[in-house]
Amino acid sequence: MRVVFTWFLLLALSISVLMTGCRNPVNQTGPDNAIKVTDFRGVEVTLEKPATRIVCLIESALSGLYMLGADSRVIAVPATVYSESVYDQYAALDERIKHKKLPAPGNWDFVSLESVVALQPDLVIIWSSQKESIEAIEEHGIPVYGVSLQSLTDVYKEITDLGVLTGRQARADSLLAYTQHEIAGLSALTRPPGNDRSVYFMWSQGLLETSGTSSLVNELVELAGAKNVCRSMQEHVVINMESLLEWNPDVIIMWYNADRIPGDVMILPEWRSISAVKNRQVFQLPSVFLCDLWTLKFQHAAKLLASWCYPDRFKGFDIETEKNNMLLNLYGKKGLTLSE
Repeated sequence: MRVVFTWFLLLALSISVLMTGCRNPVNQTGPDNAIKVTDFRGVEVTLEKPATRIVCLIESALSGLYMLGADSRVIAVPATVYSESVYDQYAALDERIKHKKLPAPGNWDFVSLESVVALQPDLVIIWSSQKESIEAIEEHGIPVYGVSLQSLTDVYKEITDLGVLTGRQARADSLLAYTQHEIAGLSALTRPPGNDRSVYFMWSQGLLETSGTSSLVNELVELAGAKNVCRSMQEHVVINMESLLEWNPDVIIMWYNADRIPGDVMILPEWRSISAVKNRQVFQLPSVFLCDLWTLKFQHAAKLLASWCYPDRFKGFDIETEKNNMLLNLYGKKGLTLSE
């Protein structure tokens, strides 16, 4: 049974999009026809024309550029694309990545300034925290768009700004409308009153590594109609076993980990008294690419969480169909070639 979204949700979405536009008037084309956006540093980035030679050193932004249909503008990618679990998906999206023809001059922890400059980009996309690299790149007269993703609002801003910088504003608007429509439909199922399920989110770095209330994870859990048991204000938290036992979550959600599955957690002696373990409510998100919380694909993770927390509300919910529809809407026909 497919979820049918009623007309009033569409009306609410339209209002939401209009309000968002009113709150974020920073992206614009100036009187001299220059393209201007304000990045996450609060710095105005100005281009004379849409970027055509982009060095993208952030995987979330790279994903956004492929969603926008601006992949031909990408001339360099982050090093993690070739070394982490997302390679297969990007190889399916781009023959240049498949054959490792696109250079990878940097990542979140390093940048080869010489390689970046030699590529003669008209735009570099990089984490805003990489201040020394940004200063060095800008000294060569190369525009830099700095990124910092702390919330879903930031995820929306990034795709909006990339749309402006590449001249793909209409496509960016379409992507946002689709995503917010899906989230509105999800909320219609998770908002009915009831006992909110408590969730412990486990990062792959360790059994006791989680996220607090000031995090994308917390927003994800709340989108699913549940409650994050970790009430710390920190984005990333290392807790102790005593705290977890006291919280006694109803559901445990594991970030994708090739070396650990839910069964590994459920056999741990010290975890057996936890409600989620006793009731076999321990789940793992699929591949990092499919559930990337720092892209518009966060919707897939939210739907999975909601269906695990409230299976009665999601009877007949076909997550495989939902996944394929999402990939088609976000990446076009190439999205159907993507696998886990």
